[in-house]
Amino acid sequence: MGLPPEIDFRMLCVFKIMLSPLQVTTVDMQKPPPDFRTNFEATHPPILIDNGLAILENEKIERHIMKSVPGGHNLFVQDKEVASLIENLYSKLKLVLVRKDEQKSAALRAHLGRIDGLLERRGTRFLTGDTMCCFDCELMPRLQHIRVAGKYFVDFEIPTSFRALWRYMYHMYQLDAFTQSCPADQDIINHYKLQQLSAKGLVLTPTPTLQRKELPTDVALKMKKHEELETPTFTTSIPIDVSENSNAE
Repeated sequence: MGLPPEIDFRMLCVFKIMLSPLQVTTVDMQKPPPDFRTNFEATHPPILIDNGLAILENEKIERHIMKSVPGGHNLFVQDKEVASLIENLYSKLKLVLVRKDEQKSAALRAHLGRIDGLLERRGTRFLTGDTMCCFDCELMPRLQHIRVAGKYFVDFEIPTSFRALWRYMYHMYQLDAFTQSCPADQDIINHYKLQQLSAKGLVLTPTPTLQRKELPTDVALKMKKHEELETPTFTTSIPIDVSENSNAE
């Protein structure tokens, strides 16, 4: 299952801690290094290089891992319930950011509630068990975008009543595979600001409740395509007590 291009988290990072040693390198596609341009031209990550062989597409990367990496097949489990539950989550976030109305926000909360219900019923650390799989590599980046971009642009928050979902996020935040590849809050926010530049008539401005210095629309649309970050921040806090209800500490 390939990740949408809007999601920054690279599914391959999970293999850094679960399978054989893997070096993960992030690339700024606006300023790719010379050797990247030479070898891959305009190809977008993720790219897997195994013994000099470059595999460039998500589906081909998955097939290669399943066939060539010891234990790799365990990551690509089949679970129709999970697959159908997470596939439209990101599109609901996009609708919330574009429409900015309570109806779309309610639909996103309801979708998150169904995921919370599944996690509560299963009682596992991750979506399909107590070890990560491909579905977790898709869901958690979406949740992080919902936390950061949803809060910044429309003051959307994941309800604290979704305790199973928050416990799930807690476990994901403990993994180096996620924390070392998760983009900074500013990068996620800047991603959606760049989308407003490419979509005519679409203006995403922070909600007043965030107490940020807001730019006029005409100035916001002239923003640079990349914001230099002095102090990147990462939202990884958990608003509930998971110590008693967590399966692992």
